[in-house]
Amino acid sequence: MALPCALRLLCRHLRPSSALLSSLPGQDHSLLVEKTTAAKWKEKKKAREGCSLPGSSWEERLANAVTPLWRLPYQEQLQVKYESQRKILQTLASRLEELGIDAQKPGGLCCPLQPVVPSCYEEFIRHSPLDPCILFHKGGHWRELVVRTTSCGHTMAIVTFHPQELGQEALATQKALLKEFFVCGPGTVCALTSLYFQESTMTRCSHEQSPFQLLHGEPHIFEEVLGLKFRISPDAFFQVNTGGAEVLYQAVGELSQAGGDTVLLDICCGTGTIGLSLAHQMSKIIGIEVVEKAIEDARWNAAFNGISNCEFHSGKAEAMLPQLLSSWEDAQPLVAVVNPSRAGLHYRVVQAIRNCKSIRRLLYISCKPEGEAMRNLLELCCPPDPGKKLAGEPFAPTLAIPFDMFPHTVHCELVLLLTR
Repeated sequence: MALPCALRLLCRHLRPSSALLSSLPGQDHSLLVEKTTAAKWKEKKKAREGCSLPGSSWEERLANAVTPLWRLPYQEQLQVKYESQRKILQTLASRLEELGIDAQKPGGLCCPLQPVVPSCYEEFIRHSPLDPCILFHKGGHWRELVVRTTSCGHTMAIVTFHPQELGQEALATQKALLKEFFVCGPGTVCALTSLYFQESTMTRCSHEQSPFQLLHGEPHIFEEVLGLKFRISPDAFFQVNTGGAEVLYQAVGELSQAGGDTVLLDICCGTGTIGLSLAHQMSKIIGIEVVEKAIEDARWNAAFNGISNCEFHSGKAEAMLPQLLSSWEDAQPLVAVVNPSRAGLHYRVVQAIRNCKSIRRLLYISCKPEGEAMRNLLELCCPPDPGKKLAGEPFAPTLAIPFDMFPHTVHCELVLLLTR
């Protein structure tokens, strides 16, 4: 792909979709508040899923692909998500019944389901002065542009590039021109804090597999959550909806019912946001995360915020957790929080949690509970199975709270409290 064509493609994709444009001050908000009946929603569902509404612009097709609920009034979006979570809990109850566990509660659910907690991000996106930046191209070299913004006014852009057959000299030329585009050219409107470049031949690469190369600006961006300051690296997980994350973390703190002598085990801890947000309630925080750069961020975050009752470990949870819990003293109260990727927890992690008698309360956080998380939940709640090395007392679903972290999409974050 010739560079001028690539830059024109990049510039074109820097324009926000109509759904997001309509949320900015001074723009027409009619697309977001359009009154669409349930019947019309069903009629248009097939077309939306195919991203091809007749006569729609490319912005609308993009919005339909990324945020398929954007035409629904917000209260109807919440209802769609609530029904989805209700069906998931019904499925879990049925699966537990098959295992001989009487988990049926009113409505066929395995535990009470509270209403979806609305997003704090809705107002933010409407009033944000920052334009969203998206690049998605299926072929050639320019693959993707990921933009991370914070309430501190920082913006990090990460360009993913497929090198194909290009040599190092040609790659250096592309990076120099890309930097010029954002620093001196049309891309200056983005006012980037950090510009990263990653050569990748896969859907997703870690920093260890293919280093993130800083082309311009600062190596990190910063975010504030519940009065704490957090440093964020390009490949570190961090909730995109900061306001929603604050509400979610506060709920996790309340559900943990931690006393002053409680230890919080934060599995898949990322930059340490959950543990550090709750450190004042706990005697100690132990975080485990596979992304090494995220652990470096977590340690920096603890030191910067003056939090000393935390320790963070870099490595695979399935390798570290069994060893940690095997020597745990039963008398020391232990609450576990898991926030895995969509791939769920490794089986050895589930075994270690299940077989640790000190863990009486477990908070499972998932953005896709109908996926691999369902397998994890069944393993945590099934009767003891020596063949699978699940000897500990089973957990039971106690309460589920969905949080709408992703308005205008069908997804939400489910916090499921398991107790025993």
